[in-house]
Amino acid sequence: MNTQTILITGGNRGLGLEYARQYAESGQQVYVTARDPAQAPALQQLASQHSNLQLLALDVADVDSIRALASQLSALTLDILISNAGTYPESSFGQTDVQAWLQAFQVNTLSTYYLAEAFLPQLRRAPQAKLIAMTSKMGSIEDNGSGDEYIYRSSKTALNMVVKSLSIDLRGFNIVVAALHPGWVRTDMGGPNGLIDTETSVQGLRQVIASLTPAQSGQFIAYDGKPIPW
Repeated sequence: MNTQTILITGGNRGLGLEYARQYAESGQQVYVTARDPAQAPALQQLASQHSNLQLLALDVADVDSIRALASQLSALTLDILISNAGTYPESSFGQTDVQAWLQAFQVNTLSTYYLAEAFLPQLRRAPQAKLIAMTSKMGSIEDNGSGDEYIYRSSKTALNMVVKSLSIDLRGFNIVVAALHPGWVRTDMGGPNGLIDTETSVQGLRQVIASLTPAQSGQFIAYDGKPIPW
């Protein structure tokens, strides 16, 4: 298998860290970001163990930071871009914070769009690049049977629409765009009651990514390959 070049955001913990580990161990060229690499000891240790993994600073809530990283990596041919960084401010009716809501949209929604915009030249160089947005089943309107979590739900629903539009606008560049749900994973964000661990989730997600075709661009898919209703 040819070596692929992969960029992963939000790699300091959870799914991002596991993505970085699995892709690095499989021999891919991995670029992984954290807002403050100095405060990401697990990621630093991983980078010290793999010469094919490079750790970079990126604040996905800052468009200038995204554009600066794209400029720094301007010579890359990027096969896979995984927009993974996310935030989960808890919220319920009567208990929402305006600034937390706006921040969640910056991190969970806007970042994927601006990553696509900034890294389009690198993605276009690949024979068939893949732009992956890590979303959540909690962003599914049809699946919402319990209410609450206004901030997280709405930011992921909006992300799903961004993915759909990107899949149409980037079709001419032979870039496949997909929104992937990792399952309920035992992470800092998912909590201790999750149904699966990060290793299982990312193994499934990597299989989904590897098998994605242009016909699937714009779809909402779970880590086990099953489609999720919008």
